[in-house]
Amino acid sequence: MVRILSADAVRELLSLSELFPVVEEAFVKQGRGEVERPPRPHFPVGIDVDVTRNGIGGTVPQPADAEQQAPLGTALTMPAYIHGREVYATKLAAVHEHNAEQGLPTVNAQVVLTDATTGLPLAFLDGTTITSARTGCIGGLAVEYLAYDPIRLGVLGAGTQARWQTRAIAAGSDVESVHIYSPSDSREACAADLREAGLPAEAVDSPEEAVSDATVVVTTTTSTEPVFDGEWLEPGTLVVAVGAYTAEMQELDPTTFDRAARVFADVPEEVADIGDIRAAGLAESDLVPLSEVFEGVVGREADDEILVVESVGSAVLDAATAEYLYEKARARGIGEDVGL
Repeated sequence: MVRILSADAVRELLSLSELFPVVEEAFVKQGRGEVERPPRPHFPVGIDVDVTRNGIGGTVPQPADAEQQAPLGTALTMPAYIHGREVYATKLAAVHEHNAEQGLPTVNAQVVLTDATTGLPLAFLDGTTITSARTGCIGGLAVEYLAYDPIRLGVLGAGTQARWQTRAIAAGSDVESVHIYSPSDSREACAADLREAGLPAEAVDSPEEAVSDATVVVTTTTSTEPVFDGEWLEPGTLVVAVGAYTAEMQELDPTTFDRAARVFADVPEEVADIGDIRAAGLAESDLVPLSEVFEGVVGREADDEILVVESVGSAVLDAATAEYLYEKARARGIGEDVGL
């Protein structure tokens, strides 16, 4: 039997405060090399699909002389195993940035949990919520370890991850204010949602207004060019960038890196290939593994240091989160068991 954990079930089980130590331990295991984390292939999908038939017509701009229709999205496969655990996980993810125009989530994912001792399938979980939560915890942990009070949060982007980052940061630290900016009207809805959750959030009219007075800046976009000017950062600011994950994507400008005392990365070898790092002329050797922060090896050394945390996401965190949810679901009798 395979246990199905829907998005509603995952949200019912999920506690950010419980998930923090789960994600932190997974980072430490990853840093020590006590995991199996094969390369994660990502590839374009939806090329030459009849978008009119599928009701998505006009969402992807096409060059006038294009012989082949541009892809509708990007698919990723992310497997991982943590040594000593009785389960391993494989996440099947997809990023369709034009989904927002259809009122659909940009990121969709499913996680398959498998028995590491027999290879039998154990569970099929909503991976979209898992991805959002564990990524939120990266920001929450980074702020807990690397920021200083008061936490005045500036968020660039107003989608699902902007909400999760803000909620996770607030779960681990006292947040004095939240300024949300997005070039679309979504910033107003995002701020309203966060206020309903009890957070002091407001929408602002420019990226400079979001960044200039912040002690923590979070970027959660799919941008291909910098979303703010690094000169706007106040001394001591922590920048957490979670949006870019390919060479074509870029959220931070070279000035931000020039001003940074250190740049941390969740997966240095993969972060080295994203647009942020390439545009700044940095290499993998310039990146400090984020796991070293959680092990107390390195951290903030002065209040006026600007620090950057870059995250592309790790399947190890998905595996740890899925295992936590599966064990909790079994203990509480949540989910539906089905035969394959």
